[in-house]
Amino acid sequence: MPAPKKALRRSLTVTSAALTALAVLSPAALAAPSPSSSPSATPPASMSAVGGARLGKPGTQVDLAGGAPVLPKDVTARSWIVADAESGDVLAAHNAHWKLAPASTLKMLFADTLLPKWPKTAKRKVEFSDLSGMGAGSSLVGVKEEETYTVHDLWLGVFLRSGNDAVHVLSAMNDGVEKTVEDMNAHAEELQAGDTNVVSPDGYDMPGQVSSAYDLTLFARSGLQKKDFREYASTVSAEFPGETKKDKKGKTSRESFEIQNTNRLLSGDSDVEVYPGIAGVKNGNTTNAGSTFTGVAEQGGKVLLVTVMDPAKDEHNEVYKETARLFDWGFKATGKVQPVGRLVGPKSAESPSPEASGEAGGAGKGAAGTEPVAGAQATGGGGVGIAAGITAGVLVLLAGGAFLVNRKWPLPDLVRRRTRP
Repeated sequence: MPAPKKALRRSLTVTSAALTALAVLSPAALAAPSPSSSPSATPPASMSAVGGARLGKPGTQVDLAGGAPVLPKDVTARSWIVADAESGDVLAAHNAHWKLAPASTLKMLFADTLLPKWPKTAKRKVEFSDLSGMGAGSSLVGVKEEETYTVHDLWLGVFLRSGNDAVHVLSAMNDGVEKTVEDMNAHAEELQAGDTNVVSPDGYDMPGQVSSAYDLTLFARSGLQKKDFREYASTVSAEFPGETKKDKKGKTSRESFEIQNTNRLLSGDSDVEVYPGIAGVKNGNTTNAGSTFTGVAEQGGKVLLVTVMDPAKDEHNEVYKETARLFDWGFKATGKVQPVGRLVGPKSAESPSPEASGEAGGAGKGAAGTEPVAGAQATGGGGVGIAAGITAGVLVLLAGGAFLVNRKWPLPDLVRRRTRP
């Protein structure tokens, strides 16, 4: 359970006007009121075995070989996982399949599901109904009724400011929240994310809405197959359209304001440095979930995914600090530990038999002829979309072509971060 002062801070409710202003200024997603029940204090004795039997056991799972570094002792999260983004090997995990409230990290599934639906240039004039149904305390980017936004604007609001208002507008474009929830649950099933049940597309605390460190890592891995997802997730700051104003002469103008990514390993903070090689992905914070985060980073040609859910320490930016410690351990431990499980590929990419295989460097399809990404266009190539704060990254080909898809699900391109000037 979060400390009382954290719960009080997270449960703050203000008027809708104040919410909009606070959303523009606040560096972190606001908390939602607690659902009808509190999360369990201990993990189940038996959890899902997807990805390997050990991942379904409570407690820490790791196999240290000779010369492998010990796990950091100051990791207090209820659940976490360290995995190789390319091979899918799980290097270590702690309660990986524990079903917990996901907060805004669930927006990774939202984006992975809806990103392919519209071009960036598509526009939406926001209606009153688009913004209805948002929970009190929702994090907002500042979307206004009767204003027109491009899909590109809205995705920047989702990724950088975790804007529930942007999520609801995009959901309206997708024929509504109910249809979007159905699509997200269907996509989670396709990704073999069986711990996940979506009730609200924005990750707001709702009874029955759960995910796991394992599933959130699957969502990140799937989303990172998409060029747009990679670019949005690694964008540090951007301009967002403001409100249209009319002067005394009747002339209208519309200025923009800057929004910054609330992922502190990407943008930095007073007590958190930008993590070397960081390229995303998504953070979250609600009353029931506590702080959650999934990150991806590249060092020395290795790409790791780390998910951390609800650190026990009530310290500023603790979720990022624990993620950084696990990244540090993972990069040192790569090649020195035996995997304790694996990140499964989507159903459509899983080979029907162990004998089916292919060689790297092919056309990007699995051995069975299936596309490596479920329900999405996997794209490589140029373009980064990184704003000021960190110099532009480059998209680098880490794993091209086909693999033994029952063992490896290739990650075609990732943003490799360069050091700050």
